[in-house]
Amino acid sequence: MVTPAARRQAAQLAGEEYGLSERRASRLVGVPRSTVRYRTRRTDPEALCTRLRALATERPRAGYRTLWRCVRREGFAVNHKRVHRLYRRAGLALRRRVRKKRTREAREPIAAPTRLNQRWSMDFMRDTLASGRAFRTFNVVDDLSRESRAIEIDHSLPGLRVVRTLDAIAAVHGYPEEIVCDNGPEFTGRALDQWAYQHGVRLRFIEPGRPVQNAIVESFNGRVRDECLNQHWFLDLADARRIIAAWRQDYNTRRPHSALGGRTPEEFAKVIVGRSPAEPAGADQEEQETTTENKALTAVGLT
Repeated sequence: MVTPAARRQAAQLAGEEYGLSERRASRLVGVPRSTVRYRTRRTDPEALCTRLRALATERPRAGYRTLWRCVRREGFAVNHKRVHRLYRRAGLALRRRVRKKRTREAREPIAAPTRLNQRWSMDFMRDTLASGRAFRTFNVVDDLSRESRAIEIDHSLPGLRVVRTLDAIAAVHGYPEEIVCDNGPEFTGRALDQWAYQHGVRLRFIEPGRPVQNAIVESFNGRVRDECLNQHWFLDLADARRIIAAWRQDYNTRRPHSALGGRTPEEFAKVIVGRSPAEPAGADQEEQETTTENKALTAVGLT
């Protein structure tokens, strides 16, 4: 009984149950009479409450901070504390997942990228259709902007398919300097090795059994699993491609990212260079873009 609201309730209960006056009930509980008499004048905006419920329905795995960033982007002048209070009052709080504690070894920090296409991360995921047949997704993420460059979907994704997907991405965004990946057969095969040699791309393989060394794409995989794959029942491969493509578009253009200062990956990519990532930079833009990059990196704590 440490909060003023709890003390106020106790004093009111003492007065009603035992017929005590307000003065004696307040003295018994140890609360000022002004606290007992207090009546809140705060009213919760109905439009904000309605929008929070709609966003929670649209994004069932979003926490209150993600919803707060969304309503702020839509023009609501509200802080995160009020959103948290309304979020809990409406019963929208997520069930926390308790993780098993494990011993941890000291890890060396990985240098953060400072420009687009400096480093990509890629990995595979697996899910099943309504028929029970499995399908795979090939995910590629830019480590700086957290932009999902591709989510390729099929029943089988061999090394040649991986190479074709990377070429399709490079046709729009250009080739990366290096790619982080695990030791799967699609990544260690001849097709990807030849592709990397031809285009001057360095392949950096993580240690076996150490997915934390590829943390950015693993975090992205968790968002895909939690917000998309676990939320839908895919009828067939075409249905899976349609739903996942819509989610990817939403992730890149509408969903605010905490690691990017509340921006979406698309907005951050434009801020970091002052132009579209696919547009080539001229020599006269180099100095201006360097200044813009430094400001954007400082804003998200990467410098």
